[in-house]
Amino acid sequence: MIDERLLDDADALARGDARGALLALAGAGARVRTSLRAAEEAGLGALRPDGRPRAVLVAGHGSAATAGDVLEALCGGVCQIAVLRPGPGEDAGPEWTLPGWVGPSDLLIAVATDGEVPGLVRLVERAYARGCSLVVITPTASHLGQAALQVRALPLPYIPAVEPDERRPLYEDADLPREDPGDFWGVLTPLLGLAVRIGLLPGGPQTLHDVADRLDEAAVRCRPSAAAYDNPAKTLAVQLGTALPLLWSDGPCGTAAAARFTAMLADHAGRAALGGALPEAMAAQRGLFTGTLGAASADPDDFFRDRVDDDGGLRLHVLLLRHRPGLPEEDGTHDVTGEPPADHLPDSESAGTRRTVARARRLAADHQVALRELVSARTDQVEALAELVALTDFTAVYLGLAAERT
Repeated sequence: MIDERLLDDADALARGDARGALLALAGAGARVRTSLRAAEEAGLGALRPDGRPRAVLVAGHGSAATAGDVLEALCGGVCQIAVLRPGPGEDAGPEWTLPGWVGPSDLLIAVATDGEVPGLVRLVERAYARGCSLVVITPTASHLGQAALQVRALPLPYIPAVEPDERRPLYEDADLPREDPGDFWGVLTPLLGLAVRIGLLPGGPQTLHDVADRLDEAAVRCRPSAAAYDNPAKTLAVQLGTALPLLWSDGPCGTAAAARFTAMLADHAGRAALGGALPEAMAAQRGLFTGTLGAASADPDDFFRDRVDDDGGLRLHVLLLRHRPGLPEEDGTHDVTGEPPADHLPDSESAGTRRTVARARRLAADHQVALRELVSARTDQVEALAELVALTDFTAVYLGLAAERT
C-alpha cells in the first residue's frame, strides 16, 4: 500500500522526477496550443479536401502509434482507419509494410517525434508511388521532413517540448528510450486538427483550443502541491498501489483513454494493466475474479487467516472509464459510485449500456473486487478524452514516483 505522505511532499516529488514528467504533463495544454499554431502556419487551415478518403492509415511507433489508436477509436465509425506498426527491417531498424489494397483513394499519415527513421521514409516513398495522399508529422529539418517535400506530402511540424540537445538522457541504455509524456499531445494535436479539417471529427479549431483548456484545468487539480485528499490523481495512485488494474471501457472515448493509461503505467510506473471493452472484457477476464487475485479467493469465514497478508497482497481493481455526456457537468472527471436514479440517466445512454455496466458492477461486488468509475460528462468527446487522459497520466507518474521512494 502506498503511503499518502510520500505523495504529499512536493519537494521530494520534484527531486525524484528526474525526467521532468510532471512538468511535461503540466504543460500539455500549452503543447496543444503550440502544435495547433504550427499546423496552421504549415498550411492546415488552407487545406481544401475533396471529400473524405476511403481509408486513413497512421504509421508510427510509441506515442505516435498510441495517437493513431486514439484517432481510430474516435473516428473509426466515420472512415476506415488502420494503425501501421513496425516490424524488424533488414537493417535492424523498424520497417513498415503498406497493405496491398492501398491506392489513390487513401490517405497515409506518417508520424515520428524523431524523424530519423529510414523505415518511415521508405514507407512514404512507396505510398507516393501508389498515388496515396500523404501527410507527414515530424520535425521539419529531419530526414522524414525533407522526404515529405519530395513526395509532395503536407508537412505538419512536430514541436518538441525542448530542443533535442537540451533533453536529459532518459536512459543510460539507448536501446530502451523513454519518451516525454507530452509527446503524446505533440503528435495527437495535428492528427486531430487534420481529422477535423477532412470531416472525420465534428467541430472546428475551437474544439482543440477547448481541449487545451481542459488539460490546463486538470494540471491545476492534479498539481504536485495539492494534498492527496484533494488531488484525484494522487488518490487514484494510492488505490492502485497494490492492485492489478483491469481497465474496462465503455465507448470509443473510454477505450482510447484506457489504451493510453495502459501504456503510461508500463512506461512510467513499471506496472502491468489489462484492458478490455465491455462487455467482452467480463467474459475474457472473468477467471481472474475467482483466482488468487480476487479478494473472494480468501475464505471470509476463516477467522484465523492472516489479514495482514490480505492487505498487502496483489488484488484486482477494476477501473471503468466512460464518457456520459448526459450527466451534469462538473469540474473535470468525477466518480460514479453507484447506479444513479433512473430519472437522472442520460438519454444518450442506451438501456443495453446500462445493463452491461450493471453486470460489471455485480461481477465486481460478488467477488469483493474494488470497482471505480471515472466518468467525463463533457459534451464533446475529444474534451472528455482530454480529461480522462490527463487524470490517468498524472496517476501513472505519481504511482511510479511513489514506488521509487518506497
